[in-house]
Amino acid sequence: MPLRAKTLLLRHVFPGLAASDAITLLQVWLGSTLALGCIALLDKYLGSPVGLPLIIGSFGASAVLVFGAPQSPLARPRNVLGGHVISALAGVFFAQLFPDSVGLAAGLAVGSAIVLMLVTGTLHPPGGATALIAVTGGPAILALGYLYVLVPCLTGALILLGFSCLTQAVGLNARLCGACVVRKPCLVWHPQAIRRRLGTLRALHKALAGNR
Repeated sequence: MPLRAKTLLLRHVFPGLAASDAITLLQVWLGSTLALGCIALLDKYLGSPVGLPLIIGSFGASAVLVFGAPQSPLARPRNVLGGHVISALAGVFFAQLFPDSVGLAAGLAVGSAIVLMLVTGTLHPPGGATALIAVTGGPAILALGYLYVLVPCLTGALILLGFSCLTQAVGLNARLCGACVVRKPCLVWHPQAIRRRLGTLRALHKALAGNR
């Protein structure tokens, strides 16, 4: 494929993407991959042998905020740590209060977690999943009781923040806020944006046809 056609294709797939932003995206990918990879390895070699789960689904959502939007208020250390800990406490409390009514416990856990995070100024959306997992995570999670708050919740949150601080310290994702990921998120499907993308497609077809 000729260079001009490749350029047009990249602009169509990633509208508004500057060349320098590709490096930032790669660095963010590396940071989040290493963080979750570290948690997964700890789970495999330390947690699993003793029946102690160290990784939960809400860590994936936290990684999006911590690495993808590091300057967001929702990604502050206070929010990440407080959100997971408070939500885990709410989840375990209602899981033990209503052990025979998963639906009731799940609803109360998530609702209470949201309110508590708002009241304490630690709103972190993945916390809702942390509370839900405490109720619906299965026998291994339920058996932890309040240990669930420390392991995996607090431990995993600390690891995510540690890798985030490391990547920001070496300048990997410090400039992400305002970069291509958050530059024009609401304009991708704007009518003008759609027309531009259609124009790019037509230009791409012409470029390909001209090189046959």
